Amino acid sequence: MLDAVKGFGLTFSTMFRKVVTVKYPEVMKPTAPRYHGRHVLNRHPDGLEKCVGCELCAWACPADAIYVEGADNTEQARFSPGERYGAVYQINYLRCIFCGLCIEACPTRALTMSNEYELADDNRQDLIFTKDKLLAPLLPGMEAPPHPMRLGDSEQAYYVDVPARTTRAADAPGKSVPADDTARAGARVNVSGEDSTIGSSDGGDR
Repeated sequence: MLDAVKGFGLTFSTMFRKVVTVKYPEVMKPTAPRYHGRHVLNRHPDGLEKCVGCELCAWACPADAIYVEGADNTEQARFSPGERYGAVYQINYLRCIFCGLCIEACPTRALTMSNEYELADDNRQDLIFTKDKLLAPLLPGMEAPPHPMRLGDSEQAYYVDVPARTTRAADAPGKSVPADDTARAGARVNVSGEDSTIGSSDGGDR
Protein backbone atom coordinates (compact mmCIF):
# COMPACT_ATOMS: atom_id res chain seq x y z
CA MET A 1 0.00 0.00 0.00
CA LEU A 2 2.79 2.38 0.91
CA ASP A 3 4.55 1.69 -2.40
CA ALA A 4 1.38 2.57 -4.31
CA VAL A 5 1.09 5.88 -2.48
CA LYS A 6 4.70 6.67 -3.25
CA GLY A 7 4.09 5.92 -6.92
CA PHE A 8 1.08 8.24 -7.11
CA GLY A 9 3.05 10.90 -5.25
CA LEU A 10 5.66 10.92 -7.98
CA THR A 11 2.93 11.24 -10.61
CA PHE A 12 1.22 14.15 -8.88
CA SER A 13 4.52 15.96 -8.28
CA THR A 14 5.27 16.03 -12.00
CA MET A 15 1.85 17.47 -12.84
CA PHE A 16 2.85 20.88 -11.51
CA ARG A 17 6.23 21.14 -13.17
CA LYS A 18 6.85 23.28 -16.24
CA VAL A 19 6.46 21.32 -19.45
CA VAL A 20 9.58 21.29 -21.61
CA THR A 21 8.70 21.44 -25.31
CA VAL A 22 11.35 20.92 -28.00
CA LYS A 23 10.36 22.47 -31.32
CA TYR A 24 11.43 19.52 -33.42
CA PRO A 25 12.48 19.44 -36.24
CA GLU A 26 13.38 23.15 -36.23
CA VAL A 27 15.27 22.61 -32.96
CA MET A 28 17.03 19.27 -32.62
CA LYS A 29 18.06 18.23 -29.14
CA PRO A 30 21.68 16.97 -29.10
CA THR A 31 22.04 13.27 -28.45
CA ALA A 32 24.34 11.68 -25.90
CA PRO A 33 27.90 11.17 -27.20
CA ARG A 34 27.47 7.38 -27.18
CA TYR A 35 23.98 7.38 -28.66
CA HIS A 36 23.15 4.32 -30.77
CA GLY A 37 21.91 5.66 -34.10
CA ARG A 38 22.29 4.77 -37.76
CA HIS A 39 25.17 2.47 -38.62
CA VAL A 40 28.24 3.48 -40.64
CA LEU A 41 30.69 1.23 -42.49
CA ASN A 42 34.06 2.90 -42.01
CA ARG A 43 37.07 3.20 -44.31
CA HIS A 44 40.82 3.12 -43.86
CA PRO A 45 42.69 6.42 -44.40
CA ASP A 46 43.48 5.43 -48.00
CA GLY A 47 39.82 4.73 -48.82
CA LEU A 48 39.81 0.93 -48.59
CA GLU A 49 36.88 -0.56 -46.70
CA LYS A 50 37.41 -1.88 -43.18
CA CYS A 51 34.75 -4.56 -43.54
CA VAL A 52 36.23 -7.97 -44.36
CA GLY A 53 32.93 -9.77 -44.84
CA CYS A 54 33.36 -12.07 -41.83
CA GLU A 55 29.62 -11.93 -41.02
CA LEU A 56 30.24 -11.80 -37.25
CA CYS A 57 27.95 -8.78 -36.97
CA ALA A 58 25.13 -10.77 -38.58
CA TRP A 59 25.70 -13.68 -36.19
CA ALA A 60 25.70 -11.35 -33.18
CA CYS A 61 22.48 -9.54 -34.13
CA PRO A 62 19.64 -10.78 -31.90
CA ALA A 63 16.99 -9.40 -34.29
CA ASP A 64 18.47 -10.98 -37.43
CA ALA A 65 18.55 -7.52 -39.00
CA ILE A 66 21.95 -7.77 -40.77
CA TYR A 67 22.73 -9.66 -43.95
CA VAL A 68 26.31 -9.97 -45.22
CA GLU A 69 27.89 -11.75 -48.16
CA GLY A 70 31.69 -11.86 -48.30
CA ALA A 71 33.76 -12.10 -51.47
CA ASP A 72 37.44 -12.52 -52.30
CA ASN A 73 39.71 -9.61 -53.10
CA THR A 74 41.94 -9.91 -56.16
CA GLU A 75 45.00 -7.98 -57.22
CA GLN A 76 42.91 -6.46 -60.00
CA ALA A 77 39.99 -5.52 -57.74
CA ARG A 78 40.83 -4.88 -54.09
CA PHE A 79 38.20 -3.35 -51.81
CA SER A 80 39.80 -4.01 -48.40
CA PRO A 81 43.13 -5.16 -46.95
CA GLY A 82 43.47 -8.91 -46.67
CA GLU A 83 41.71 -11.71 -48.47
CA ARG A 84 38.00 -10.81 -48.32
CA TYR A 85 35.58 -7.88 -48.24
CA GLY A 86 31.87 -7.37 -47.73
CA ALA A 87 30.41 -7.60 -51.22
CA VAL A 88 26.80 -7.39 -49.98
CA TYR A 89 25.86 -5.59 -46.77
CA GLN A 90 22.32 -4.84 -45.66
CA ILE A 91 20.74 -3.65 -42.41
CA ASN A 92 16.99 -3.94 -42.01
CA TYR A 93 15.92 -1.03 -39.80
CA LEU A 94 12.45 -2.51 -39.51
CA ARG A 95 14.08 -5.17 -37.32
CA CYS A 96 17.08 -3.38 -35.79
CA ILE A 97 16.77 -2.71 -32.05
CA PHE A 98 19.94 -0.54 -31.89
CA CYS A 99 21.48 -2.67 -29.16
CA GLY A 100 25.06 -2.24 -30.45
CA LEU A 101 26.01 -5.92 -30.25
CA CYS A 102 27.01 -5.83 -33.92
CA ILE A 103 29.68 -3.17 -33.38
CA GLU A 104 31.02 -5.08 -30.39
CA ALA A 105 31.39 -8.20 -32.54
CA CYS A 106 33.22 -6.46 -35.40
CA PRO A 107 36.92 -7.53 -35.32
CA THR A 108 38.17 -4.72 -37.59
CA ARG A 109 36.15 -1.87 -36.10
CA ALA A 110 34.48 -1.46 -39.47
CA LEU A 111 30.95 -1.02 -38.16
CA THR A 112 30.05 1.83 -35.83
CA MET A 113 26.87 3.65 -34.89
CA SER A 114 26.27 7.32 -35.59
CA ASN A 115 24.22 9.91 -33.72
CA GLU A 116 21.71 10.11 -36.56
CA TYR A 117 18.21 9.05 -35.50
CA GLU A 118 15.93 10.40 -38.25
CA LEU A 119 15.08 7.08 -39.88
CA ALA A 120 11.30 7.31 -40.24
CA ASP A 121 9.93 6.51 -43.70
CA ASP A 122 6.62 5.64 -45.35
CA ASN A 123 8.16 2.91 -47.51
CA ARG A 124 9.26 -0.32 -45.86
CA GLN A 125 11.74 -1.11 -48.64
CA ASP A 126 13.60 2.17 -48.06
CA LEU A 127 14.31 1.12 -44.48
CA ILE A 128 16.51 -1.73 -45.70
CA PHE A 129 19.84 0.09 -45.98
CA THR A 130 22.29 -1.37 -48.49
CA LYS A 131 26.06 -1.01 -48.56
CA ASP A 132 26.02 2.16 -50.65
CA LYS A 133 23.92 3.91 -47.97
CA LEU A 134 26.02 2.63 -45.08
CA LEU A 135 29.53 3.31 -46.41
CA ALA A 136 31.25 6.38 -44.99
CA PRO A 137 31.89 9.13 -47.55
CA LEU A 138 35.30 9.55 -49.12
CA LEU A 139 37.30 12.29 -47.42
CA PRO A 140 39.98 14.41 -49.13
CA GLY A 141 42.99 12.23 -49.89
CA MET A 142 41.00 9.01 -50.02
CA GLU A 143 40.67 6.94 -53.17
CA ALA A 144 37.53 5.06 -54.11
CA PRO A 145 38.04 1.28 -54.18
CA PRO A 146 39.00 -0.90 -55.86
CA HIS A 147 42.68 0.01 -55.70
CA PRO A 148 45.91 -1.51 -54.31
CA MET A 149 46.91 -1.12 -50.68
CA ARG A 150 48.47 2.32 -50.22
CA LEU A 151 49.58 2.02 -46.59
CA GLY A 152 51.83 -1.02 -46.94
CA ASP A 153 52.50 -4.26 -48.76
CA SER A 154 50.31 -6.38 -46.48
CA GLU A 155 47.31 -6.06 -44.20
CA GLN A 156 49.69 -5.90 -41.23
CA ALA A 157 50.34 -2.26 -42.14
CA TYR A 158 46.62 -1.55 -41.57
CA TYR A 159 46.10 -3.41 -38.30
CA VAL A 160 49.47 -3.84 -36.55
CA ASP A 161 52.18 -1.45 -37.72
CA VAL A 162 50.41 1.79 -36.86
CA PRO A 163 53.56 4.01 -36.69
CA ALA A 164 54.93 2.44 -39.86
CA ARG A 165 51.58 2.97 -41.50
CA THR A 166 51.75 6.73 -41.03
CA THR A 167 55.27 6.92 -42.45
CA ARG A 168 54.41 4.73 -45.39
CA ALA A 169 51.37 6.82 -46.25
CA ALA A 170 53.37 10.03 -46.21
CA ASP A 171 56.05 8.57 -48.46
CA ALA A 172 53.64 7.10 -51.01
CA PRO A 173 54.40 8.81 -54.34
CA GLY A 174 51.52 10.67 -55.87
CA LYS A 175 49.12 9.79 -53.04
CA SER A 176 48.03 12.04 -50.22
CA VAL A 177 46.59 9.81 -47.53
CA PRO A 178 44.87 11.65 -44.67
CA ALA A 179 46.09 11.11 -41.14
CA ASP A 180 43.83 9.35 -38.69
CA ASP A 181 42.68 12.63 -37.12
CA THR A 182 41.71 13.96 -40.52
CA ALA A 183 39.94 10.75 -41.41
CA ARG A 184 37.79 11.09 -38.30
CA ALA A 185 36.31 14.37 -39.46
CA GLY A 186 33.45 12.98 -41.55
CA ALA A 187 30.10 11.42 -40.61
CA ARG A 188 29.14 11.54 -36.95
CA VAL A 189 29.79 8.14 -35.48
CA ASN A 190 29.28 6.83 -32.00
CA VAL A 191 32.06 4.92 -30.29
CA SER A 192 32.19 2.29 -27.58
CA GLY A 193 35.79 2.61 -26.43
CA GLU A 194 37.90 5.32 -24.91
CA ASP A 195 37.86 7.36 -28.13
CA SER A 196 34.69 9.47 -28.06
CA THR A 197 35.32 11.34 -31.29
CA ILE A 198 33.13 10.69 -34.28
CA GLY A 199 34.15 10.20 -37.88
CA SER A 200 33.89 8.21 -41.05
CA SER A 201 37.21 6.49 -41.51
CA ASP A 202 39.37 5.32 -38.68
CA GLY A 203 37.22 7.52 -36.53
CA GLY A 204 34.00 6.36 -35.13
CA ASP A 205 35.93 3.33 -34.06
CA ARG A 206 34.62 1.63 -31.07
